[in-house]
Amino acid sequence: MSDALARPAEAGTSSPKPNAVVAVLALAGIVVSLMQTLVIPIVPELPKLLNAPASDTAWAVTATLLAAAVATPVVGRLGDMFGKRRMLLLSIVLLVSGSVVCALADSLVPMIVGRALQGLAAAVVPLGISIMRDVLPAERLAGSTALMSASLGVGGALGLPAAAFIADKWDWHLLFWTSAVLGAVAFALVMLVIPESRVRTGGRFDLVGSFGLSAGLVSLLLTVSKGADWGWTSGTTLGLGAAAVVILLAWGFWELKAKQPLVDLRTTARPQVLFTNLASIALGFSMFAMSLVLPQLLQLPEQTGYGLGKSMLTVGLVLAPQGLVMMAMSAVSAGITKAKGPKVTLMIGALIVAAGYALNIVLMSEVWHLVLVSCVIGGGVGFTYGAMPALIMGAVPESETAAANSLNTLMRSLGTSFASAIAGVILAQMTTDFGGYALPSENGFKVVMAIGAGAALLAFVLASFIPKKRAAVPAQTPDDSSPQTAQVTGVKA
Repeated sequence: MSDALARPAEAGTSSPKPNAVVAVLALAGIVVSLMQTLVIPIVPELPKLLNAPASDTAWAVTATLLAAAVATPVVGRLGDMFGKRRMLLLSIVLLVSGSVVCALADSLVPMIVGRALQGLAAAVVPLGISIMRDVLPAERLAGSTALMSASLGVGGALGLPAAAFIADKWDWHLLFWTSAVLGAVAFALVMLVIPESRVRTGGRFDLVGSFGLSAGLVSLLLTVSKGADWGWTSGTTLGLGAAAVVILLAWGFWELKAKQPLVDLRTTARPQVLFTNLASIALGFSMFAMSLVLPQLLQLPEQTGYGLGKSMLTVGLVLAPQGLVMMAMSAVSAGITKAKGPKVTLMIGALIVAAGYALNIVLMSEVWHLVLVSCVIGGGVGFTYGAMPALIMGAVPESETAAANSLNTLMRSLGTSFASAIAGVILAQMTTDFGGYALPSENGFKVVMAIGAGAALLAFVLASFIPKKRAAVPAQTPDDSSPQTAQVTGVKA
């Protein structure tokens, strides 16, 4: 890795400006979430655009999911070892490279390659949160990490209408050129503004552990995401599922024996970390259920009696306010975290999400109903996404911050994958006949929403097991000159 990537800007070496650091890192997070959203409006058109069957073009989405799952924990660990800013810049380079490949693609293979490269940038948000812990004053940390965590939802909500508009008015390749330009801007700003942290673990990278975790996650996610296409009882699905179990168990045994593991499972087993990660899976499931239900309700024909017959652009405009609410709630979340602790914030957010789904069950017949529902759920997600990094960082040493935050991000991603699979099965089974076509029924949508509410309530219960007092965190080494202490100063658990 070149020294240019590792060396901070001269102006930021001694005293980085907190506002500039927060703004640049949040922008990087939003750019990554935009990348994940840009392809949504053209997914139905990909078979025609790429001259390939729909079963193959679906890999343009699956490749990003798999690459993100593999990259997030690995890049997080590399950030702790060799520099978080360095890995942040590398991630953005991969995003730009993937965007350019997709922008030049007119066939399936380069599109899948480009989308996989884009997925490798998924660690930007946990890396950004970890950099904030290392370089920001303690009193700025809660609000800043809440905003950074919320940037995933903000970018996704705001990117969908923009992507739909671009895809409708211009050539679809412009979507990826836009992603490349935004990524280049984020790279330049990170180079200019963000300093490199001196908090490092050093040591040797756990190559065996990284291969084991990658193989286990790919097997698990392929089972979950492709099981419906392959058949849940097919040999491929069952074989991959069994392989995932065996590989992940063997990986866990290796990690417990390794001197410098990829993931410190003993730290992960601390109640504060364990129950936060379990709640993250439930919340990832709950949040994604909304992303599956609302767009379909908006686009189904009005003649069904429950569809609203709107365009993809309208879908984006309906969901856009959710991102603004998430951004606004990140500040409220930080205030509650400072006053009552992140555990309380997480539990409040989970209840708000559950209330949003309950509201959706009775309010789903007008556009404004769905705007209201998405804003309520978005507000709850803003609370929870702001609280989770504080809980994680309150229980792990600074030298493991990036790896721990990356694992938490991975847990949320697993939740979204499970949501996609389960909701897909429900909506495929609970159908109504419409002109010879089987469409998801109104009751099918209500069942998915009820499950989303249940997942949020499960997150509430899991969060209740988080200890009231923070777990003790090992003291930092004497040469640690970071402005943060070993715990998230001033934040209660």
